[in-house]
Amino acid sequence: MLSTKGIAVLGAVALATGTASAAAMASSGLPLGPGTSSEHTAYQAYYDGHKDTYFVTDVSNKAQASALHVNYSKELAAVKGAPAQYFVQGRAVAGQLSVFGSEPGEPSYNPLWEEFFVTWKPGVKPVLLVKDDQITGLAKKGKLTIRDAHIVLNAPIVKVGK
Repeated sequence: MLSTKGIAVLGAVALATGTASAAAMASSGLPLGPGTSSEHTAYQAYYDGHKDTYFVTDVSNKAQASALHVNYSKELAAVKGAPAQYFVQGRAVAGQLSVFGSEPGEPSYNPLWEEFFVTWKPGVKPVLLVKDDQITGLAKKGKLTIRDAHIVLNAPIVKVGK
């Protein structure tokens, strides 16, 4: 049986928890429920010469979802007009990461990405790709090819680099 002091402590904890939840709901406008910490694998990709950090949560391709241990979403495949995320396949320089076509703060930013595979043409020496405009420019010059994978990735950028 709880003592009067124990009941008072439990009451104070309940009041503090309720107040914190109400404050969170009032500030966000959404009743999201209590927050918890969890581990997510964070990845980095280039955008305009700097590195952004992102999470992968869902993808429209079953095999990729299984390989990445993320959710498969058939509905994502119907999304059109998402910004590009470029992935180099085959030969690449050391340190090559994927390259975003947008980031938070840009008018075209969206956490959904259309995957494009980039391949260097034979005889062309790979360079570090760090900008989407660099990739499309090299493709126009015939140095590399860009192939639409027809896969949509839900990968919100959680930290913009400098």
